[in-house]
Amino acid sequence: MGFTRFVETGRIARISRGRYKGKLVAIVDVIDQNRVLIDGPLTRVPRQQYPVSHLHLTKFVVKFPFTAPTRIVKKALEDFKFKEKWSQTLWAERAKAKRLRSNLTDFERFKIRSVKRSKNRMIAPVFDKLKKQASKSGMLFGKPVKGTKPLPAKKPKVEGAVKKKAPKKKVGAKKPAKK
Repeated sequence: MGFTRFVETGRIARISRGRYKGKLVAIVDVIDQNRVLIDGPLTRVPRQQYPVSHLHLTKFVVKFPFTAPTRIVKKALEDFKFKEKWSQTLWAERAKAKRLRSNLTDFERFKIRSVKRSKNRMIAPVFDKLKKQASKSGMLFGKPVKGTKPLPAKKPKVEGAVKKKAPKKKVGAKKPAKK
């Protein structure tokens, strides 16, 4: 499958490095294979040249004339309603969650950690029980191979039964080395 997101006039991109990291901008012009002219009137990013390697291209493309002035770019972005469309993407949701996590205090991180522990303590026994059932029926690693039998049931442990110990070896004198 080929590429679907190209560096082109009108492509919406997200800045990945620098002062405006995380802001959305529109590509206004392609200067050369390494640099583009960007403009972000709705995200307060001034018109400037920017390296392509510092941009993440989104799936959105807005129609406006080649090297359009900022006011026309702004109008095109508003008509396209790109902020609404962007907020509905999974990418935007993950970025928001990441931003929230990075602003947590120590106490908030501690509370989240304790909630996760208690949740995992409830889930683990149920998971183990299901895993045992699946391994006994041969379904743990997918469908059982034709002709295979489930594992035999384990013998129940008898209380009071003593395990037999292996006899100890006698410690004797060392044999003399052969010459």
